[in-house]
Amino acid sequence: MSGTPPIALFDYGAGNVPSVERALQKLGATTKRVTRPDQLAEARAIILPGVGHYAAIIRSLDEQNLRSPLLDSLARGIPFLGICLGLQALYSSSEEASSLAGLSLFPGVIRSLPATVKLPHMGWNRLRIQRLCPLLEGVTESDYFYFAHTFAATGTSEEVVATCEYGASFTTVIHHENIFATQFHPEKSGAAGARLLQNFVRLAG
Repeated sequence: MSGTPPIALFDYGAGNVPSVERALQKLGATTKRVTRPDQLAEARAIILPGVGHYAAIIRSLDEQNLRSPLLDSLARGIPFLGICLGLQALYSSSEEASSLAGLSLFPGVIRSLPATVKLPHMGWNRLRIQRLCPLLEGVTESDYFYFAHTFAATGTSEEVVATCEYGASFTTVIHHENIFATQFHPEKSGAAGARLLQNFVRLAG
């Protein structure tokens, strides 16, 4: 796929960047790690991976001066996929770091899953698909995906494509125009995760 513009991977030190990179390369996609605003210019799509603490992803976006260029790219219609914290960052804020402002592309606060279940939520779980979405083409409710998180988006906003149950219902897939995101880790979710990533590569053109 030489000559094809790369899929930009935001690299702010998140542990899952290499695994996302490898998963995409297995699908034949060209990737490029991004740490500076000017590196976004040639990207045909953008992925914001994330594991760990909400503050890390928000502070890194701001310290690397990537917040405004990212929002500008999304406004231009560049396909975007957020993974785990990359989904949470799209909302207004999070209880995990309430003093930091999220990207505020969607209203709402990221909240902790109930203390009535073992936290973090780590392991395999299934989706409850609420509506059709090109990211989930070929994915069914019998497929399992890998989760590793304590905080999650909740609610029934129009961007929600699929939910999951763990102590309570929470958002697992969102889609609005060119913006997609998953709370689970497709790069760690076997054949079902590879299918989802392949769908995103196709959507990236």
